[in-house]
Amino acid sequence: MSAETSTVARILKPTILILIAVVAIASRLFSIIRFESVIHEFDPWFNYRTTQHLVKNGFYEFWNWFDEKSWYPLGRVVGGTVYPGIMVTSAIIHNVLHFFNFPVDIRNVCVFLAPMFSGLTAFSAYLLTKELKDSSAGLLAAAFLGVAPGYISRSVAGSYDNEGIAIFLLVFTFYLWIKAVKTGSAFFGLLTALFYFYMVSAWGGYVFITNLVPLHAFTLLLMGRYSNRLYVSYSTFYAVGTLLSMQIPFVGFQPTRTSEHMAALGVFGLLQLYAFAELVRGYVTPKQFKTLLKGGVSAVAIFAVVGLTVLSFSGVIAPFTGRFYSLYDTGYAKIHIPIIASVSEHQPTAWTSFFFDLQMLIFLFPAGVYLCFKELKDEHVFIILYSVFASYFAGVMVRLMLTLTPVVCVSAAIAYSTLLDTYLEKSEHVLASNLAGGARPTVAAATTTATVTDAPAEPKSKKAAARAAAAKAVESETKAKASTKESKETKEAKDSKKRFPIFNWDSRAMVIMQLTWFLFMFAWHCTYVTSGSYSSPSIVLASRQADGSQMIIDDFREAYYWLRKNTGEDAKVMSWWDYGYQMAGMANVTTLVDNNTWNNTHIATVGLAMSANEDVSYQVLRQHDVDYVLILFGGVIGYSGDDINKFLWMIRIAEGVYPNMVKESNFFTPRGEYKVDHEASQTMRDSLMYKMSYYRFAELYGGNAVDHVRGARMPAEGPTLNVLEEAYTTQNWLVRIYKVKDLDNIGRDLKDATAFDKGKVKKVSSLKRFVKA
Repeated sequence: MSAETSTVARILKPTILILIAVVAIASRLFSIIRFESVIHEFDPWFNYRTTQHLVKNGFYEFWNWFDEKSWYPLGRVVGGTVYPGIMVTSAIIHNVLHFFNFPVDIRNVCVFLAPMFSGLTAFSAYLLTKELKDSSAGLLAAAFLGVAPGYISRSVAGSYDNEGIAIFLLVFTFYLWIKAVKTGSAFFGLLTALFYFYMVSAWGGYVFITNLVPLHAFTLLLMGRYSNRLYVSYSTFYAVGTLLSMQIPFVGFQPTRTSEHMAALGVFGLLQLYAFAELVRGYVTPKQFKTLLKGGVSAVAIFAVVGLTVLSFSGVIAPFTGRFYSLYDTGYAKIHIPIIASVSEHQPTAWTSFFFDLQMLIFLFPAGVYLCFKELKDEHVFIILYSVFASYFAGVMVRLMLTLTPVVCVSAAIAYSTLLDTYLEKSEHVLASNLAGGARPTVAAATTTATVTDAPAEPKSKKAAARAAAAKAVESETKAKASTKESKETKEAKDSKKRFPIFNWDSRAMVIMQLTWFLFMFAWHCTYVTSGSYSSPSIVLASRQADGSQMIIDDFREAYYWLRKNTGEDAKVMSWWDYGYQMAGMANVTTLVDNNTWNNTHIATVGLAMSANEDVSYQVLRQHDVDYVLILFGGVIGYSGDDINKFLWMIRIAEGVYPNMVKESNFFTPRGEYKVDHEASQTMRDSLMYKMSYYRFAELYGGNAVDHVRGARMPAEGPTLNVLEEAYTTQNWLVRIYKVKDLDNIGRDLKDATAFDKGKVKKVSSLKRFVKA
């Protein structure tokens, strides 16, 4: 490469990387352009609320914050039950901007945080792929990851979730690990540990790094590739990274006391033993070493098995959690932990989702892994392991598509770059010409000729004889080197012939045009998916009316605003756990359960209140000081994510804790169908959820109501409520809020009091008509 070409490349690479980062950020702004700068989904509202508290009150108050407005009456110790990485990152950015007199609101920092980190993620993909192949493949990987829908789904503007920064940390930590293994540098091992600590503080998915890195080290040991580089890099990473991760209160001593972390500890110990064995090998005979090795391995194996068994049965090392088992048995959670199975993103991935989120990358991905097998250096072994395990986990859980996307982009970039190298490289023509033009004269012949010519004819003295002997030795060595070089060149020529160089430009042009077309289709697909599927905030819905005009459905914020303005500061609102974070953040009310789902019994109690009849539900509501009950009902506008569709999960979770009070089978028809119309079971019609959802629904349509979600024609006479009274229903009937009635002031049953009140209303209205007449 000429100096001029090298200079142009040095300018182009950073320019292209900057443009990729700009595109990555811009492609995530559709939601801001179409709607407004607002936090999306449900979980991000807790992160936003805690970030506000951190900015307002400082880190010390945040770390020791007891949130009495969540999980009433239990409360929540926020500092000890949260991954604080994303909150601290946002607070630091906010404070830095204000230090330089940029008065940016913390909400806008939170909204734009994930898009900004997507640019850094693209740069990390470039660095990682550059270590595996070259900078050209790195640029392709950065471009792929910058716009891949599999990553955009969790990093659009307003998606203030932990994954917004965690994927950057995941990719960059892997880059630093590869760098550490290649160089054997303790410095890069230390950097790997520091970014691992950042990852631990940001997302629970850090366990993927905790297990993949030691698996890589263990695989290299099995392949006979132990080296001082591996020992230094892993020992530094594990020792420093583990100590740092234990500083996060939510993690604590888990790295030394949970089964998910034992693999990392085991590999660390194995490396120390291996290094010790290599040290001993240099001081004893091979026979003695063999004897010591057998005894040592047997002793260590027995000690490890006995120690792990004793520690596990004594409870020092905790067993694998239910979430871990659900990754290996997709039906485990549904049977044993329905709260996990009830989350849509924990369901197995449909095969169409892979193409939807990855498009052409999905068929380039195996090709890139194959090319890694051909090279099979230490860093390629890591990518192969990453590919295998990420593919498996992405198949059993939709959410883990997020961890698969980076390695798919890296592998696809390697494959695509290799294709471009093959069909664009001009040296192939030169190589073909040389192969066709006959064999080149060997270096050996030339060397031999020169040697023979220069060699003395006959030594005439002892000194001359010595010089001749030395010349003969040099000649022999030269011949050996020339022979080696000749065989190497012959092998390269044979390998080059096996590569089948492309001779014609028309063949090259055809393939290049097709590859370019694939890139255009990939860009179009990514833009379409991002714009249509991943850029709609869940709290603001958009639909099309009959004339094609857009209709904005803003019922969520309408309901939360009503709660904020019409309830007291100490009002307790019960809802299903999905809406807990949003209510606390937007309505500023006290909630019973939220998206943290740390207390299954408390969630099951809410499920009991929703699925039981009014008498049982009223007791639960009174015991927990509930003032209002909030539900979602999509039967009017066809919103399929309402509580009636989630009702079966409420029943299953409640049945797991209260099996004598809730039976799932009682909510089905005799034919085993889940019905809400006139065929619904009596238990279903008596449940509080059913009554709250369809209360006054028939009146809305004059007795001819149809549930547009379930396609069911409802009875002309709807259910009645005795223990609750309707407080507020939003414009599109999406959110309904009910007030819990107080005990009757004269001791009557609320059902009788309601019936009496209805009769009293009729009498009053008839008296008014008599007076008017």
